[in-house]
Amino acid sequence: MAIATLSQGIAVDPEAPYPVPRTYAWIVFAMTFGLMLSDYLSRQVINAVFPFLKTEWALTDTQLGSLVSVVALTIGVMSIPVSILADRFGRVRSAAAMALVWALATIACGMAESFTSLVIARAFVGLGEAGYGSAGAAILTRVFPARLHATAMGSFLAAGMIGSMLGVVLGGVIAQALGWKVAFLVMGTFGLVLAALFPVLVKEQTDDSASVQTKVPVGQVLGQLVRTPTLLLVALGGACTMFAQTAFIAWLPSYLNRFYGLEPGKASMGTGVLIICISLGMIIGGGLADRFSRRNPLRRLHIVMTYGALMGCALLLAFRFGPGTSQFLLIALGLLVSTGFLGPALAVAADVTPPAAHATAFAILALAYMLLGGAPGPLVVGRLADVMGLDRALSIVPVASLLGGGFFYLASTRYLQDRAKVRGA
Repeated sequence: MAIATLSQGIAVDPEAPYPVPRTYAWIVFAMTFGLMLSDYLSRQVINAVFPFLKTEWALTDTQLGSLVSVVALTIGVMSIPVSILADRFGRVRSAAAMALVWALATIACGMAESFTSLVIARAFVGLGEAGYGSAGAAILTRVFPARLHATAMGSFLAAGMIGSMLGVVLGGVIAQALGWKVAFLVMGTFGLVLAALFPVLVKEQTDDSASVQTKVPVGQVLGQLVRTPTLLLVALGGACTMFAQTAFIAWLPSYLNRFYGLEPGKASMGTGVLIICISLGMIIGGGLADRFSRRNPLRRLHIVMTYGALMGCALLLAFRFGPGTSQFLLIALGLLVSTGFLGPALAVAADVTPPAAHATAFAILALAYMLLGGAPGPLVVGRLADVMGLDRALSIVPVASLLGGGFFYLASTRYLQDRAKVRGA
């Protein structure tokens, strides 16, 4: 079936075949999904043990927030260097090495005896995770057809939300039953097992474009990417949305503990329910974007712009109510659409950048999402909570997602032009 050519751009072929055997493609997906699950188990278990650390070490909310932010900060700073290395020395080998680092660092968190040693171990968790999201997404773009990119990557990234949910829920349960240190040890051991299996089941993809790319100077690659307005605007839009989303994920266990009167274990379970909403929204969001943009890929950005607006409105309205069913449901609605942009955003980034530079392009998104969004979000809310209370601090955050929707709209005005440049090249 011929691909329809539209005035807005070139449509995605709805019958494009898989570039590799279909069974192998789904094995690759399962393994990358599993490592992403481990990534977020290690990253988010800290949120479940906030109440235990606050009691045992007498930490302030600012200090607790820094234990989340240091991971995001390290990911943001190191994502581009690590992803450039992954593009050049093998994404599969690099992904396995990253998993080994974050798993060992998570185990080290369980052995920490002071706030300082825990911060250092958490920084190494971030170092291991720095390039995995971009490397994993780049691996998937080579085994799935373009018509399934937003769905595959949205589902892949949903593992992060599922891992967040399991990290918070299991972390809270294990910490209450066996101690917070055991929670870290369990999460780290799971990551070690997957790190060993990954290079056995997933093989490196080699092609001519990747070989050519390895000969291009790093500065030239980065220069080309930063001169792509769509990529930069999608990075800013996602960063604003991530600022709000990561702040809520980090502080919801404490919010439910303090304002809903739930003990830490039950507060973690309540947060787990909300994180399930996030993971469902990521999968559904990517699927809807693929479905409604088959003939006009520009609609991907229009859809994610709508997600940002809906998220901001729902969360702002939630804090017009006091703690209770109405507030909880509105928070759930806001978080349901909070990550729907991720799969489409990566698909858009893939459309406007050369294939051999995809991991680096995705790393630019990760840099913005972590350095401008994930890192400051929990820390800013922690600082505000020390000054005005956690409930008032969280009530301000949703404004960021409205700003994100505006950046996605601006990206839609440049997308077709940037996409045409890559296809022409």
